[in-house]
Amino acid sequence: MQLDTSRTDPHPGRLTTHEARQRLEHARNSRMAQLRALDEGGQSADAHLMSAQAEAIRRVLKEIGEAFARIDDGSYGVCGGCAKPVPVERLEILPYTRYCVACQRRAAV
Repeated sequence: MQLDTSRTDPHPGRLTTHEARQRLEHARNSRMAQLRALDEGGQSADAHLMSAQAEAIRRVLKEIGEAFARIDDGSYGVCGGCAKPVPVERLEILPYTRYCVACQRRAAV
């Protein structure tokens, strides 16, 4: 990636630390609200489904926490598979992702 000197952003094409933290906080708050809604739902006809949903939300919350740690150690936005920058568009959609699309596909196989 070439540096565009006309921009004031120190990392063109990348989220700033502030933007990344905001997106992660929004994702965390959304998942926490979902978890509270499941807890407040009481007994359901399909308790197994609610339990699976709650577990999936907890996994995402763990990934969000790990993304905050990557911000702190400076590795946020770097693919854990190929070590290339994760496209900013992907980080905007999944701010807690560890992988670029190609490496995520390989990891899922």
